[in-house]
Amino acid sequence: MPAASRRPAAATPPREVRIIGGQWKRTRLPVADKPGLRPTPDRVRETLFNWLGQDLTGWRCLDAFAGTGALGLEAASRGAAQVLLVESDAALAAQLETTRLRLKADTVRVQRGDGTAALRQAAPASLHLVLLDPPFGQADLFTPALQAAAQAVAEDGFIYLEAPGPWGEEALARLGLRAHRHLKAGAVHAHLLRNL
Repeated sequence: MPAASRRPAAATPPREVRIIGGQWKRTRLPVADKPGLRPTPDRVRETLFNWLGQDLTGWRCLDAFAGTGALGLEAASRGAAQVLLVESDAALAAQLETTRLRLKADTVRVQRGDGTAALRQAAPASLHLVLLDPPFGQADLFTPALQAAAQAVAEDGFIYLEAPGPWGEEALARLGLRAHRHLKAGAVHAHLLRNL
């Protein structure tokens, strides 16, 4: 048997994910076949919203690397007053807008562009929740996005970071942040961060 045929098959992303809770519970969201698009696993999203307390009524949220929109739409489904989904890929942004219209999600806005730039444009301390799930292959995005998120998030707000490895106490402290919760699920490290 040739060596190549013994290699494990690369994990293929699901074709759709579901919103877990709130008014759109069980709603399916399409997952486009795009390199680097890696929707947050259901178990991780469920844990995140358990950490946050399920009810996000009145919260202002920004999903900086929206992709499928699963994180931001989950927040909207649970009562967030304003959710901005920022996505740089034109096709994904168009798909997000189609989903937003289908759900009649009046509290959600889709913006095509750079997630870190959108965070820098947000009023200081104006957001209750910042969602950061940058492409794992673009390591240069993480620090600038975290710096911008630390400025944009309210003093009692949260930053969710999904990364291929854990972020340590010292690295976070340099950005004015601290870990509130952490979960490892497969190749994903989920962090819930707060300001120092």
